[in-house]
Amino acid sequence: MAILINKILDEVRVLGCSDLHFTNGINPVVRLNGQLRKMSGYEEMNEEGILEIVEQMTNEQQRRSIAQHKDTDFSFTTRSGYRHRVNVFFQRGFTAIAIRLLRNDIPTLEDLFLPPILGEFAMRPRGLVLVTGPTGSGKSTTLAGMIDYINVSRSAHVITIEDPIEYVHEHKRCMVNQREVGMDVPDFASALRAALREDPDVILVGEMRDFETVSAAVTAAETGHLVLSTLHTTSAPDTINRIIDVYPEHQQVQIRTQLANTLVGVISQTLLPKRDGSGRIAAMEILNVTDACAAMIRDNKVHLIQSAIQTGKQNGMMCLDQELARMAKQGIVYEADALERFQDKAEFYRYFNAM
Repeated sequence: MAILINKILDEVRVLGCSDLHFTNGINPVVRLNGQLRKMSGYEEMNEEGILEIVEQMTNEQQRRSIAQHKDTDFSFTTRSGYRHRVNVFFQRGFTAIAIRLLRNDIPTLEDLFLPPILGEFAMRPRGLVLVTGPTGSGKSTTLAGMIDYINVSRSAHVITIEDPIEYVHEHKRCMVNQREVGMDVPDFASALRAALREDPDVILVGEMRDFETVSAAVTAAETGHLVLSTLHTTSAPDTINRIIDVYPEHQQVQIRTQLANTLVGVISQTLLPKRDGSGRIAAMEILNVTDACAAMIRDNKVHLIQSAIQTGKQNGMMCLDQELARMAKQGIVYEADALERFQDKAEFYRYFNAM
């Protein structure tokens, strides 16, 4: 029996799942509290059934993109009004689908149990703020919370560039223009360059994927705009080095100076299942770029930044390992889950016992 995509998406949303997958030779698979589970009430998928699901979710332009690129992102809204981020891709010659279920409401920083310094970052008039972490670590949700904080706190023109748009922001105190790659703009880099001619105060770039986008984002931050974006890095030092390494060697002294002058903060996060089974929670490392940290970046001493984070609590900084140990000690998450994500596993019990 053919799967009705609106029906199954509503079903898995009620269960509290974050993702739904269709791939050849296996039942539909959901991700619940970080764990993959097969849906026992459905049969194994085949190519015909998956193509029928694609047909239900796409228009002609999207189907052409799938045929041409073999990997396409788009957003899909069910009849019940819920939004989803969809990726259609190919594996072993067969079609597969990954669907991320999105919240219709914009979560606040308080809803997400995020520290107050993220609100302070969001209120900066200019500079570069980066939210980093692996795929599925909640980066887009954290950024949505920061944009909403701006939206209710001050008057500004916010431009977002996303692939696809995940959270739809209303005009509150801000005017918010949201541009989707592939629909409104051809790519991140050209959209970011165009944004500078559109009188923005705040620019959100969904992802800094290449040199052109990184360069345009740094330039925008230098020229008096607050720029928020993401990278797939797991720590603040890795993030800074990743940006520097994107540049040719002869430009790396210059980009270190630019980053020292523009970087406001780096939020590196990972999601862990809550011990009470009520969902997942973010554990964070936070770098607040003080004058001392800016000097480390400028002088090519990025390796010292981890120590600055560990001793920078008075400046709002958070060390991921210390935060994981705290959450485990307080019973918020399981000890084994915290240990698995520890950067320096040998230090776990020293932090744990010191709490």
